[in-house]
Amino acid sequence: MAGRIEDYALIGDMQTAALVSRDGAVDWLCLPRFDSPAVFAGLLGTDEHGFWRIGPAEAVLTAVPAPAAATPATPAPASPGRIRIADTADLRVPPPTAAAPALPADRRRYRGDSLILEQEWDTQGGTVRVIDFMPPRPLAGKDAVPQVIRIVEGVSGTVRMRSALRMRFSYGRVVPWVHRVEQADGTHRTVAMAGPDSVWLDGVSETYGRNLTTYADFTVTAGERIAFALTWQASHLDPPKAPDAEEMLDATADFWHEWADQCTYQGPYREAVIRSLITLKGLTYAPTGGIVAAPTTSLPEDIGGERNWDYRYTWLRDAAITLSSLLRTGYREEARAWREWLLRAVAGDPENLQIMYGIAGERELTESSLDWLPGYEGSQPVRIGNGAAGQLQLDVYGEVVEALHLAHMTGLVRNDHAHHLQLRLIEYLEDHWQNPDEGIWEVRGPRRHFVHSKVMAWVAVDRTIKLLEQTPEDAPADSHLERWRDLRDTIHRDVCEKGYDPERNTFTQYYGGTELDASLLLIPQVGFLPPDDKRVIGTIEAIQRELSTEDGFVLRYPTHDESGNNVDGLSGHEGAFLACSFWLADDLAMIGRVQEARDLFDKLLSLRNDIGLLAEEWDPRLKRQVGNFPQAFSHVPLIDTALRLTACGAAYLSAQPDGLAGDRVEQATV
Repeated sequence: MAGRIEDYALIGDMQTAALVSRDGAVDWLCLPRFDSPAVFAGLLGTDEHGFWRIGPAEAVLTAVPAPAAATPATPAPASPGRIRIADTADLRVPPPTAAAPALPADRRRYRGDSLILEQEWDTQGGTVRVIDFMPPRPLAGKDAVPQVIRIVEGVSGTVRMRSALRMRFSYGRVVPWVHRVEQADGTHRTVAMAGPDSVWLDGVSETYGRNLTTYADFTVTAGERIAFALTWQASHLDPPKAPDAEEMLDATADFWHEWADQCTYQGPYREAVIRSLITLKGLTYAPTGGIVAAPTTSLPEDIGGERNWDYRYTWLRDAAITLSSLLRTGYREEARAWREWLLRAVAGDPENLQIMYGIAGERELTESSLDWLPGYEGSQPVRIGNGAAGQLQLDVYGEVVEALHLAHMTGLVRNDHAHHLQLRLIEYLEDHWQNPDEGIWEVRGPRRHFVHSKVMAWVAVDRTIKLLEQTPEDAPADSHLERWRDLRDTIHRDVCEKGYDPERNTFTQYYGGTELDASLLLIPQVGFLPPDDKRVIGTIEAIQRELSTEDGFVLRYPTHDESGNNVDGLSGHEGAFLACSFWLADDLAMIGRVQEARDLFDKLLSLRNDIGLLAEEWDPRLKRQVGNFPQAFSHVPLIDTALRLTACGAAYLSAQPDGLAGDRVEQATV
């Protein structure tokens, strides 16, 4: 059974990723790409749909009462929790079954600033550590293939261990042909094949099969290290080379530490910022520069409900704001790679800009349901593909142009094609900004004149005007610039007249409506109105009153009207949207309520799991993370808010008398 969403850790090679639970199980892995079918889909079903668990054999020990002492009144041993029995004669290792209990690790962490996961168990026999990682494929050259490497290390004593590997291709539906392949040196490798895929298991421990599962039982003593490696290869090609696990571990650690050292942020939230940046890097598809929103599909926004979507694609909005965070923290190469991905994805057809693409720029993302998977905690349907790809969301034009503008402002090497694309996007907006759309939240209801969409259309025009004013030689013609200045004023006036409720002193979700929308928090952040404008302050306070949970976190929008009817075309509810909650913290800082902003930010940081990861939402009722995991759209605003609060702290410290700030000034530097 899958664990809670926050029980998982991410490992990845920047082409795909795996989720590893506290009990040592890899419950989600798509091979060879983020958007490929899963080999382990237990996350969305049961162990029958694929997993790979390595942990102490104590995790499968069963208490067996001595026959002479047994009586009808003797209570059965409690099943939950860790079994601690001193007399080992009363313990036996049962035949392996998928249902064998597994115990959570006592401790886990990432090794420094990396995606190398270390989990430790304390057992009766001693302490054992399992090190999980995926070597970044650029380390192995152009012909590299995905690998999951797991090293079992004895820390103290002697510990009995078990590896249980159940591969199920095509999202848990296909049982592969598993067999041994003898090697010239007398050893053997285990391979699973089905259709175009093959997965190879390497390790020094002897394996055996039972219940369509591959097992290895072994012991590890203090100072001993035993490695396993799982490697994907197209089934028609020669077998992949078995990796040198220790060599790959060192190379992977060096890669991540060198990458993290490039970060220019040195403020008080560095740990949270670095972990978020590493997570974003792990969600990047290195061959193209595309950034997935999350490595998972169908982790529910509403446990047991239908709000389950496939996030293994590149949303222009998410990727654009990710680029912004990367540029502001010193990562120019990633920004350049995303810009090149964008130019390829929309090449020749900027008028039909999609809100999302495949990680290599694919346009066809047909949505379908996998009815053989029961879903995470019964949340159905399990979807692959995403039907929202065909929606009209005018705000995307603003996010893309804003990202291109920031790239220019931060000195990224000029690209003439990017400049031409930006002008083409404005020409499209000039004719279509007045159209209704589906809005930022991809509601599956009627199109409306969403205020946020209009504001971001204004942003696109505004940033383009500023670019051309700085580089007048690039302006297509004087008439264009003057016309676009008029367009900017027209959009601004239209929003202020039709999207603002003067009686309540707040902007609304859409023209003529009364509902609020958390995306309105971006109005001061994009410069549409100054933070001290009474309409901005009124909107912030209205959202705090009407869209906040008891914990102070923010919902995206009301999912039900006053009569209890769903307003977004979907049943059920959703949790507090973490990105929106970070936006609120930003706004509070902008209007001078800095301590309130810090308090909210600290509360949001406390929602991260123990290794610093966030899903899309927080369920205030169940007190747990929900939605796809880990989520780029949560980690990016975390970075942005940390930068803003750090800047607020630096401004405060610089205004203090000499000696008051002391050595904290350097820590507050962005």
